[in-house]
Amino acid sequence: MNLLKTPKISVRGTEGMPGPAALSVTPSHVRVGDGYAATYVVCGYPAEVGPAWLDPLLSYPGRVDVAVHLDPVVPQLAAPMLKRQRARLESSRRLDADAARLGDPMVDAAAADAADLAERVARGAAKLFEVGIYVTLHARTLDDLATLTAGVKSAAASVLLDLQPATFRHQQGWLSTLPVGVDPLRMRRVLDTTALAAAFPLASPDLPAPTPGDIAPAEGVLYGVNTTSNGVLVWNRWGQDNHNSVVLARSGAGKSYFVKLDVLRNLYQGTTVSVIDPEDEYTPLAEHVGGTVVQLGVPGVRINPLDLPDDRRPDTLTRRGLYLHTLIAVMLGAAPPPAERAALDRAITATYVRAGINADPGTWTKPAPLLRDLAEVLAGDDDPAAGQLAARLAPWTVGNFAGLFDGPTTTVPHGHLVVWSLRHLPDELRTIGTLLALDSIWSGIDTPPAGTSRGRHLVVVDEAWLLMRDGEGARFLFRMAKAARKRSAGLCVVTQDAADVLSTDLGLAVVSNAATQVLMRQSTQSIDAVVEAFNLTAGEARLLLAAPRGEGLLVAGRSRIPFRAVGSAAEHTIAVTGIGETE
Repeated sequence: MNLLKTPKISVRGTEGMPGPAALSVTPSHVRVGDGYAATYVVCGYPAEVGPAWLDPLLSYPGRVDVAVHLDPVVPQLAAPMLKRQRARLESSRRLDADAARLGDPMVDAAAADAADLAERVARGAAKLFEVGIYVTLHARTLDDLATLTAGVKSAAASVLLDLQPATFRHQQGWLSTLPVGVDPLRMRRVLDTTALAAAFPLASPDLPAPTPGDIAPAEGVLYGVNTTSNGVLVWNRWGQDNHNSVVLARSGAGKSYFVKLDVLRNLYQGTTVSVIDPEDEYTPLAEHVGGTVVQLGVPGVRINPLDLPDDRRPDTLTRRGLYLHTLIAVMLGAAPPPAERAALDRAITATYVRAGINADPGTWTKPAPLLRDLAEVLAGDDDPAAGQLAARLAPWTVGNFAGLFDGPTTTVPHGHLVVWSLRHLPDELRTIGTLLALDSIWSGIDTPPAGTSRGRHLVVVDEAWLLMRDGEGARFLFRMAKAARKRSAGLCVVTQDAADVLSTDLGLAVVSNAATQVLMRQSTQSIDAVVEAFNLTAGEARLLLAAPRGEGLLVAGRSRIPFRAVGSAAEHTIAVTGIGETE
């Protein structure tokens, strides 16, 4: 054969047998179908190796196949082999000593290692294996293959591994890295048990796979791409201890983009989703999927907090009274003093009685009273505390804030996606609007409409700090987080003020009650609180401080997975917030 020319061998798969469409072999690579592949052999090893010393090759971000072929060396051959090796090394050392030359430190170290290994093999503490490690690189073009080769060689050199091409034998090398268990190359090196065991990464940067024999349910949602291993991150919130999640990130880190993708992919699986949207970011998404948008603050849109849910449990009227206590405490900015609370409790019962509603469930279908009716009852009470409370409620009943409450509820949202937009509410009303929306959502989860079965329901509270900065509002959110799992619901809390949330006991309780925790880029002012709350390492803290937009860290129990949120072209168009942004 003329070696100045490039010999090529074309092989086509036999009909009915799996294989590439064609295989073209050259001295420097093989062409497999419409791509190129080249195989390299690990020929040089370091004197000492650490745990997972093959990980730079196994986790390289590219299509890299690593095959490890090993055969045990029987003890009858291992002992004479080590004896001969020790004899050669000792001979070299004695020759140097007889010639009055300085000893070679490499030979001295090798002799000591050989003696130690021989002793461990003799005691049965170690075994020897013939090991061949081959690396096959795949690329679409020869230029890409050359670039990938340079990167893989550099990664191997970082752990003192020497890669040599399988020149003229790339076909055999390609076969050696296929999952068929054959090794035509037979380029082996003897390793002991300790070095061989350290080659395998016992800690993976990916989520653990299901136990053999267990079939994972097809309910996972694509979160993105693992930035460490370049693998796919699929997470099933509905398979965890609870279905809640929390997303903490500073403004501009990509949290809204990630949450919109999560909402879309849960909708694909038939999950009902409700979103509390302070900035009207989810309206395009709702319009695209045929959802419902409730624009709180728009003229004519009203919510009556005294409405009774469609619930026939005997304590429904009592629970509505307790909710009104929470709502009025949020309106006033703090829980009223005991005298005013007692007056409020009497007034709630009297207001419903005036409307013809009492403990008899048959009366619960009558039109509910309004907030101004409650204020009138308080004003007519002889107790001075009641009159004082009525005066404090005046802005919400007859003042500037009354527009949201001055009539019966105008809309009963329904559908697979409901977005409660707070964009048109003044800042003073956004906390109240969040609480009203959560109450309406929870009523539908707690008591599904007649004729419907309870399915999975995801509740997204964007910018949850609006509610959590208020003590009573944070308690309502906490109670909802605790009770959601038993009703096949999951609460997703999204906030950019991580330090404020984590600085309160209720905020920490909401976060700790979420089995799924996603951290994206953090500010330097809040990173210390995040590190303490989530027990992050120094490396994870640095990752969050420098994370590009759209990248974050999934914290789920002991798993810490860095990932980058990715969406299809269609999903990206829906999820993007502004031009040139990914939040």
